[in-house]
Amino acid sequence: MTMKPPAWLRNRYTLTLVCFVVWMLFFDRDDVLTQWSRQRQLDDLNRSRDYYRRQIVDARNELDSITVDPAAIERIARERYLMKRDGEELFVITRDP
Repeated sequence: MTMKPPAWLRNRYTLTLVCFVVWMLFFDRDDVLTQWSRQRQLDDLNRSRDYYRRQIVDARNELDSITVDPAAIERIARERYLMKRDGEELFVITRDP
């Protein structure tokens, strides 16, 4: 008794389609795993682009406020550069890691 393959395996179009799908899923240069990895990378890059765009907008707004408002200059000098007025005491509180 010889076993015959199922009819769908004897059909050359079905066999060709199965081979094509397997090739595209696993062996092609742009296989499914590569596409998935590239999509994740693209999502990460889009998130970082949005973050940097927000940073640019914030920096431009701060620059505009510094050039116009002297109180903003003083606030930034006190917060970032720990500057103080004469006669004031400055206490810096740091958190230990």
